[in-house]
Amino acid sequence: MGPHPAVAAIRLAVRRVLHDVLTDVQRSSETDPPPPHEQAPPLVLVACSGGADSMALASALAFEAPKLGIRAGGVTVDHGLQPGSDLRAAEVVVRLTALGLAPVESVAVDVGRDGGPEAAARDARYAALDAAAERHSAAAVLLGHTRDDQAETVLLGLARGSGIRSLSGMAATSGAAGRYRRPFLHIDRQTARKACMVQSLPVWDDPHNTDPAYTRSRLRHEGLPALEKALGKGVVEALARTAQLSRDDADALDSWAAQAETSVRDATGLLECAKLYALPPAVRRRIVRRAAIEAGAPAGSLFARHIEEVDRLITGWRGQGAINLPGKVVAQRQGGRLVIRQG
Repeated sequence: MGPHPAVAAIRLAVRRVLHDVLTDVQRSSETDPPPPHEQAPPLVLVACSGGADSMALASALAFEAPKLGIRAGGVTVDHGLQPGSDLRAAEVVVRLTALGLAPVESVAVDVGRDGGPEAAARDARYAALDAAAERHSAAAVLLGHTRDDQAETVLLGLARGSGIRSLSGMAATSGAAGRYRRPFLHIDRQTARKACMVQSLPVWDDPHNTDPAYTRSRLRHEGLPALEKALGKGVVEALARTAQLSRDDADALDSWAAQAETSVRDATGLLECAKLYALPPAVRRRIVRRAAIEAGAPAGSLFARHIEEVDRLITGWRGQGAINLPGKVVAQRQGGRLVIRQG
């Protein structure tokens, strides 16, 4: 008798991602072979909060990794935002160790305030995961984002009015050298929870996930149910499909913009407004956005309204002054050139 369907689904998803990781490691070793003393089996870490999604992911990783000759470890991040968070993190370490994962560690972070509480916590978490991956020379870090999380991300992007890239949600592979992998983007949250239940895996439910003070929590418990009531079932699946279609379109436009960028810069590297004006708006705005980020504007704080203001320096020039962007970056038009730099 095989495993429960929910368990089988999450294991299959993880198995596919691990195969991809192995392929990437093999390709990398062909072009840049490691020294003999570093030729250990690749290590894959799971980022685990102790919630149902990440516990299901950790369990599947522990089951699948040894069969492929992959070492499996885990990291839990203590954000320090709730009383007893250090004890919760210690419990997660015990649970991951009991699954057979090694190395396993808890990392405490200081959460700032930039961009609001949710964004600040996310930034601190990814910084900690990046550091852990570097410290352990991990080939990849698995994240437990589900199809439901993807749907919420698409709706949040839609609310911000940030364009097609925001509607594309989370990528299955992201980060430096494809560090982050999300095996569960096509699996719903209930499947992950069911997999934990049938395997008797203890699960911690973060009270922040039901706290109406947080935007994503309100969307999860009020917004999406209201949409399903008004539009019928299938909203989550439709939003997830929208994310994939939008990502394909956004990737194509990004590629076009990257190719076009060299043709709109002068000999000194400055952007020429006349040449930018001749490009399709979607391509032009991508070039402008990338230039702003390269100048120091934080990508997460750079919204469509910022890019539209800068775009008017190209398409609606009336002698207007400099545009202030996040990260103390300034954009202005000078002698037919678009100059974007630190202010």
